[in-house]
Amino acid sequence: MPFLLILVVVVLLASLRQVNQYERGVKFTMGRFTRMVDPGWRLVIPVFQSMRKVDLRLKAVDVPSQDAITKDNISAKINAVIYYKIVDAAKSVIEVENVSYAVLQLAQTTMRNIVGEVTLDELLSQRKTLSEKIEKIVDEATINWGVEVTAAELKDINLPTDMVRTIAKQAEAERERRAVIINAEGEVIAAENLAKAADILAGSAGALHLRTLNSINDIASDQSNTVVFTVPLEILRAFTGFQNGEKK
Repeated sequence: MPFLLILVVVVLLASLRQVNQYERGVKFTMGRFTRMVDPGWRLVIPVFQSMRKVDLRLKAVDVPSQDAITKDNISAKINAVIYYKIVDAAKSVIEVENVSYAVLQLAQTTMRNIVGEVTLDELLSQRKTLSEKIEKIVDEATINWGVEVTAAELKDINLPTDMVRTIAKQAEAERERRAVIINAEGEVIAAENLAKAADILAGSAGALHLRTLNSINDIASDQSNTVVFTVPLEILRAFTGFQNGEKK
């Protein structure tokens, strides 16, 4: 009798399985799917039954660097990160052998395909759009596996050294082009303002003389410079006549 009691206790202990709060159990009876198992202590009859526990927490999978060629034949190394979680534990066990490996391989293939559909400029400037496209494609393909992809992000885009130098030259040339345009626009604005100033001076009697005297006064503080000004003949005659006592 004690032996039988001990045997029953041993069998019960061997049959106990603990399912954590973040897990779900997939229970099989004689090889057939029976039901889902909620968190807690559960009995699994040895030999006749088995159970696989599935982690439902969000997983971040680092997609290794992949050699890809863009639409304009530029080679690059791309890596990304995929965030996904299992929403149907039964499907993730029954429909696919290794769900983590399957998601990783699908993400790699999808990333290479997406990169091959865009040019290098689009790849560098539209990373968010491409990441969303990768997320959508992988999510649609894995929904039958009981997997939901919540996000996908392109992390690093590594280009050959020669291409990096070429891009730097292109950026420098673009900066120089903008600088020339801005300088030319400044010259146009300055010329327009000078033309307006000349019209104002020409339309007011004595304005040009006053401007000349003002310029002389501005540079008179520096005694080390010798400045030669062209004085209008009318001013010179008026000044000479004043010195000789002539009335003007």
